Amino acid sequence: MVAAQAPDNSKYQETYQVKTKKAVDNIKIDGELNEESWQTAESVENFWQYLPVDTAAARRDTKAMVTYDATNIYFAFVCYDTNFYVIQSLKRDNEPIKSDGIFIVLDPLNSRTNGFFFAVNPYNVQSEDLLSLSMEEELSLSWDNKWYSATKRHSTKWVAEIAIPFKTLRYADDKKLWGINFVRCDLKNSEYSTWARVPVHLNFFDFGHTGALLWDMPPPTPEKNVSVIPYITGGVSQNKENNEKTNGTFNAGFDAKIALSSKMNLDLTVNPDFSQVEVDKQVTNLTRFNIFFPERRTFFLENADLFSNYGVPPVRPFYSRAIGLDKNGNKIPIIGGVRLSGNIGDKTRIGIMNIQTTKKEDFAAQNYTAVTVNRRVLKRSVVKAYYFGREGFLTDEQKQINPLGRYGRNAGGEFAYYSNDNKWNAWAGYHKSWKHGIQTEDKYLNGGIGYNSRTFSVFLDCNYIGVNYYTDMGLVPRLENYDAVRDSVIRVGIQFTFNSIKYKILPKKGAINSHEFELGTFLVWKTNGSFNERSNDFTYTINFKNTSKFSTKISNVDVNLLFPISFTDETPLPADWYHYTTGKIEYISDGRKKIVFGGGFAAGNFYNGTLRQLTASVKYRTQPWGNFSVEFENNELRFPSPYGSTSLFLISPRVEINFSNRFFWTTFFQYNTQAENININSRVQWRYKPMSDLFLVYTDNYYNNPFLKNKSRALVFKLNYWFNL
Repeated sequence: MVAAQAPDNSKYQETYQVKTKKAVDNIKIDGELNEESWQTAESVENFWQYLPVDTAAARRDTKAMVTYDATNIYFAFVCYDTNFYVIQSLKRDNEPIKSDGIFIVLDPLNSRTNGFFFAVNPYNVQSEDLLSLSMEEELSLSWDNKWYSATKRHSTKWVAEIAIPFKTLRYADDKKLWGINFVRCDLKNSEYSTWARVPVHLNFFDFGHTGALLWDMPPPTPEKNVSVIPYITGGVSQNKENNEKTNGTFNAGFDAKIALSSKMNLDLTVNPDFSQVEVDKQVTNLTRFNIFFPERRTFFLENADLFSNYGVPPVRPFYSRAIGLDKNGNKIPIIGGVRLSGNIGDKTRIGIMNIQTTKKEDFAAQNYTAVTVNRRVLKRSVVKAYYFGREGFLTDEQKQINPLGRYGRNAGGEFAYYSNDNKWNAWAGYHKSWKHGIQTEDKYLNGGIGYNSRTFSVFLDCNYIGVNYYTDMGLVPRLENYDAVRDSVIRVGIQFTFNSIKYKILPKKGAINSHEFELGTFLVWKTNGSFNERSNDFTYTINFKNTSKFSTKISNVDVNLLFPISFTDETPLPADWYHYTTGKIEYISDGRKKIVFGGGFAAGNFYNGTLRQLTASVKYRTQPWGNFSVEFENNELRFPSPYGSTSLFLISPRVEINFSNRFFWTTFFQYNTQAENININSRVQWRYKPMSDLFLVYTDNYYNNPFLKNKSRALVFKLNYWFNL
């Protein structure tokens, strides 16, 4: 193991280079690497650790090679290893960073701001994603497209062979330099390693630390790329909650992807159906506001960062779940939609989207338009602007009852600065909304600065939100306050700041990977300057080299409750000042083991009462074909008379059976006393051809009081097929 200084990242693409030349024979994707093209291809080795430390060479050797022909770019990897692997699942896109595997980070435009991610594990389970500079640490794995791979496992190594069609990528066909990095997961050694070295405090896919893929000639212009994905679906459903009779359904529609150029893509959808999408994971909500649920519908996921990365949590001018779903998560049928996204030139990305929904009961038909432009400036910074508009097709009576429902429009711009080494980050934005009859307090302003190094980071964010700032295509939960006495929602304009200071200790020896100390402060004022809320959180986390983690957290809250709120069926808590402190400890065991367990305990005051929270989880993995898990949460809330007490339970068992890397069965059960719901969801998926699936889904919902009284149930199938024209 050799320690060394990492090169200046401004010269990374001079230090880390891999050359590719055109293949001299036909390459068969079989994991054998017996073609002459691989025998003569240039290889790169000498990977460096990313985790647990970033100052030493990788423990096991990895060799990577690249070649291409008229239709594909090919990658080959030889990963020296034992004949035992850590594999979480055979299911596509299932936690690739928690399994042994190899990743490709690809920046075809060498923009250093966004690109592609491809991963494969020793059992040939694929994952892919679109990456952007503003992404959080977690991969969304929301993007799907066609590419091909094969692996072979041997006693001292495993081999991966990959073909990515040029028409799957977005690139400039006149550029001979792409940004690239290779990442190896070797979880038996608790190690992640990269070819081009990435500092431990950054994402492993950081685009400021990619090497260079050098072409012997400009890459080929992609072939015509038109894909059509038709579907049919049918089933039976019953809704006793709304006194609806059992009825059968049959539906059909299609999606289409049309590559207008190597950098621009047109997506179409007609009568999209999302019956195969898993239901939301239920949670216990102890806040005063609505919570964020992630988007799962495929049409909204590709290039989603173009639309969604405005504002900062919890203020998002664009939140795709506002389209095609009502506030309770019920589906509003979408007639069709079109989306144009990609690059104009090397520095400009655009996104244009229009979606039409149909009328459903009292919910009028709606049209949604989104236009966004991102322009790269300086070396890695971005200037962004957007327009989001909703137009409601209301009757005259509906316009009189709900004049604000006529339309909702938002526009704004942001500047995001990223230093070349990614240590400094700053941002500022101006946003405005338009509603019928409203002309004041309709703006949202935000700005902040951050610094992030190996051992120290600091973050400060400031926001101002006018009471009349509406986002019909977005999510701003803190504007809307529920009054439990009057059973109504009152809007209150706010301004808030959040700051965080984090310090890390990185031991050179021992079982601990890092000690992390973080102090976060959240301050809220009404827009008239009166103080509303303060919360201070101090967190200490120990990250062990065996992937286990222990953390403890102390929270101190001072809140001026503006409206009565209720957590029980008794008298709501009155509007008043509340001061309380809670403490929490959590532990999660070694994720590489067959049995992974975790749990936590929180206790302290809560408003004028007390809180006791217990969480527990256990997962058993019969590698690689099965995962069996259960999660449990219990919250005991005790308030003085007459405000009552309650016990909130959430239990979520889950079973995943992988018959192969093409055939899966997943079933989970959710018992949530807060939502007064018991949910059963069982889904069978057969990927009978690449990107072509048959789904069979059963969903059942019950009241938990009286126990097992049915609300609704449905059994549906969905069949889709990916055609390349």
